[in-house]
Amino acid sequence: MGTEGNKVLKSKQFDKSRWLQLPRDVVIGHDALSQIATVAGDLRLGSSVLVVTGSHTGELAGKKVISLLSGDYTVSTFVSDTLDMEVIARAEAAAEKADFLVGVGGGRVIDTAKIASYNTDRQFISVPTAASHDGIASARASVSSGDGNVSLQAHPPIAVVADTGVIAAAPHRLLASGCADIISNYTAILDWELAHRLRGEEVSEYALALSKMTAEQVMEHAGAIKPHQEETAWFVTKALVASGVAMSIAGSSRPASGGEHKFGHALERLAPGKALHGEACGIGTIITMYLHGGDWRAIRAALRAIGAPITPRDLGIEDRIFVEALLMAKTIRPERFTILDMGLSPEAAEDMVRMLYQE
Repeated sequence: MGTEGNKVLKSKQFDKSRWLQLPRDVVIGHDALSQIATVAGDLRLGSSVLVVTGSHTGELAGKKVISLLSGDYTVSTFVSDTLDMEVIARAEAAAEKADFLVGVGGGRVIDTAKIASYNTDRQFISVPTAASHDGIASARASVSSGDGNVSLQAHPPIAVVADTGVIAAAPHRLLASGCADIISNYTAILDWELAHRLRGEEVSEYALALSKMTAEQVMEHAGAIKPHQEETAWFVTKALVASGVAMSIAGSSRPASGGEHKFGHALERLAPGKALHGEACGIGTIITMYLHGGDWRAIRAALRAIGAPITPRDLGIEDRIFVEALLMAKTIRPERFTILDMGLSPEAAEDMVRMLYQE
């Protein structure tokens, strides 16, 4: 008798496969810029490079990077002071003529280099001039569109070269924003675990652990984070890189982006230019931690110690705009389930904003 028409038991076979892309070289420290040519040479990326920088960051560090690379590479430049689809298209056209890219600047510049390198299948080296958010080492990029910022897939840098002298000299507001972005990992992973329990979304325990540890480190050292100190710049930049690595391990931004980020993006649409990305997400973290039943006061105290804003007033934004942002949050990336997708009422949103002012 044959087996036709019968179900035959077969041994299960493990067939998971995921391609992880992580930075190969990470150089963080005093005068790290001087090592840019050595890092590029170690990676054997080619003979020509496009240096993407901004007008201001070009003066801060871009010119030095260009000078250091000019001895060994054919160097071309692209200046990016804004980030939109038109700028990306021009950056990609410039990238086609180079073997690899180096992004020297803040978030917009790094994201420009990141997207252009990804879309033209070239590697890029991240050279941040400020520690304002975890995009310096992540595989996501935020781009302005007609409806506000949208998050695009890219790839992480093949190397990060972060000069703590340059980063420490940047306005403290930028570094405080980066700290707030890291602290927001706390509620991002709570939302991820909530989506796992309620929607069956797959989670990565390794990414969860790394993301949580990074947030804990910043929380524990909040009182020691001081303006314009290289040791502080070194500590925060390391944490931002670790947060980016957690996202690469997860294969998504889930370990570092939950309801607090959806709120932050909504706030950016309703009050453009008022809050830095990390600042908006930090305040969103206070609110979403309260909704999760966690220690929101500890989050608020840490942000205050670091020098990050904790109320709408701190940012010069009306309370009602915060209420609107909380209610709008569920429309941002609706496929990403978070605590803010569970039916927050206008009255509850108003209570959340009033809570921010409580002592």
